[in-house]
Amino acid sequence: MTEEKIKTEEVKDEVKDVKKKEPSEIDILNKNIEELKNQVKALEEKALYKDAELINYRKRKDDEVSNMMKYANADMILQILTIVDDFERAISLDDNILDDEVSKFLSGFKMIYSRLIKMLTDSEVKEIEALNKPFDPTYHQAVFTVKEEGVDSNIVLEVLQKGYIYKDKVIRPAMVKVSE
Repeated sequence: MTEEKIKTEEVKDEVKDVKKKEPSEIDILNKNIEELKNQVKALEEKALYKDAELINYRKRKDDEVSNMMKYANADMILQILTIVDDFERAISLDDNILDDEVSKFLSGFKMIYSRLIKMLTDSEVKEIEALNKPFDPTYHQAVFTVKEEGVDSNIVLEVLQKGYIYKDKVIRPAMVKVSE
C-alpha cells in the first residue's frame, strides 16, 4: 500500500472515531426530550402538592371559622355565670332569713335565677358534676387538699365554685376541695 492510501485509511478511522464520540442530532434531541419530560413531571408533582396544600388550608380555615362561630358566645356566657354565682349566693340567704319581706324579695331573685339557668341550658351550657366524684383536672381545679378519714384519695369533698361546660368545651372548671 502506498503511503497516501495508509494516510487516507487513518483519516477515515479518525473520522469514524470522532463521529462515534460526538452525539448525533437525534441523540441530542432525545436527551432534550427526556430532560423536558422530567421537568414536566416535576412541575406536575409540584402543582399537585400545591393543590393539596390549598385544600388543607381551606379545611383548616373552615374549621377555625366553624369553631369561632360555635363558641362565639363563650365570653358572654362566662360573664353571665358570674351573675348566676351572685344569684346563688343571694338565694342561699333565704334559708337563714326568717323575715317574710326579705323572703318575698328573694323569691323574685329565684325567678330571675331560674330563667337565667333555663337560658344557659338552652344555650348548651351544663354544670360540671363534681361533688363526691373522682378528681379530674380536665373538669376540676383543686384549691384545697384535705386528709379525711373514710374517704378515698382524689375524691371531691366540696365544690367552692361551680364549673361549666359550653357545648363540648370546659369554659370554667369547678373549683373544688379534694381528699388526699
